[in-house]
Amino acid sequence: MASAADQLASSISLAKFSKATELKKRLWFTLGALIVFRLLSYVPLPGVDPTQLNLLAQQTQGGVLDFFNNFTGGALQRMSIVALGVMPYITASIVVQLATSLSPTLNAIKKEGESGRKRLNQYTRYGTVGLTAIQGYFIAVGLEAFGASEGLQAVIEPGLLFRVGAVISLVGGTLFLMWIGEQITSRGIGNGISLIIMAGIVARLPTTLVQLFESGRTGTIDPLRLVLILVGIAALVLFICFMERAQRRILIQYPKRQTARGVQAERSHLPLKLNTAGVIPPIFASSLLLLPLTITQFAGAATSGESWWGDLVINLNTWLRHGSPLYMALYGLGIIFFSFFYTAIVFNPEETADNLKRYGGFIPGIRPGKNTENYFDYVLTRITVVGAAYLTIICLVPEYLILSMGVPFLMGGTSLLIVVNVTMDTVTQIQSHLLAHQYGDLIKKAKLKGRMR
Repeated sequence: MASAADQLASSISLAKFSKATELKKRLWFTLGALIVFRLLSYVPLPGVDPTQLNLLAQQTQGGVLDFFNNFTGGALQRMSIVALGVMPYITASIVVQLATSLSPTLNAIKKEGESGRKRLNQYTRYGTVGLTAIQGYFIAVGLEAFGASEGLQAVIEPGLLFRVGAVISLVGGTLFLMWIGEQITSRGIGNGISLIIMAGIVARLPTTLVQLFESGRTGTIDPLRLVLILVGIAALVLFICFMERAQRRILIQYPKRQTARGVQAERSHLPLKLNTAGVIPPIFASSLLLLPLTITQFAGAATSGESWWGDLVINLNTWLRHGSPLYMALYGLGIIFFSFFYTAIVFNPEETADNLKRYGGFIPGIRPGKNTENYFDYVLTRITVVGAAYLTIICLVPEYLILSMGVPFLMGGTSLLIVVNVTMDTVTQIQSHLLAHQYGDLIKKAKLKGRMR
């Protein structure tokens, strides 16, 4: 039988949305912040010729920069001030979280509560500045040499002044996006950084679909294959929704207590999501791969291959191109690693077992304390194996099929996973706000009735 909360949640309708003033403010703020992000993606770096750059952009089609460009909503192709997106921030957060697990000093800071979290966030910001400056410098150097073999020049006046201006602009753009993401998280709806990534992917969706249908119209792609691709995308979305809602419920029982109905034992369930890490592993794995690949791709434009350094850069670009076996293997291993790593950060079996013991709760057939901790670890490890396998299949198999069939469709499994996951999370938060609003109305009505009596 559904609980009172479930019944109230099922009665939520859009008719009550107009009365939720706070929710509407949050939605408008989120929408406005995402519009600002999209406008910034059209502001080019100072000293870059957009016309020449558009002509030279054809050189990198099909490479890793196309994949990166999909996450930034075309900002990298236009070489805007937000060309690097929020990927340096994500990479810096990965480094800080890894360092927190390995360093006793940082681990002690993490345990300080809110003040410790703020200090770690500050370290992440410093790391973001450093990573963006490094990537920005190599991008500036690569842009100066970009198109030299074709007799075209993407930079109007190459030199030190352009490099300094490009680095400052890219650092400022990435930090501004980081700030926008934090503001969305605190004053808007959903996770700000994830929404920015999703907005970049969705912005490219119309262009990608037009290219796909145009290929079908011109006969480049067989119509039957086109239909199969669309059916496969719909099935993939449904499969992602099913897997993201899958849970392993652990029965928790509390000691018998005296209630109005007599002595009763309270029971509840501890839900463990099959994919506890969510969309974080693919984002972390891709950003960690894109950091060196972005540097080598642009550095490769400035090398001639006549030295060991030039040969190394050119070989790296070849071996690690998007869709290559080495790229796919590293990407899959990264997803599996971050699935277990982030799950260990999100869910702590020792802390959960201690909390249950403190409040008198226990798992039937399992002794409280260390045995309960081992049981949580046992269950979590096995469902994480399934979750990591699911994420790896979703991210790699569609990419392989698209590349093997030669379909110009960049909306692969990784992009679909991010879009569906972030959308589900945002809708859940909207429902939570509507539910809180309805509870508030019920409390107000109860207070009014109490006063009338």
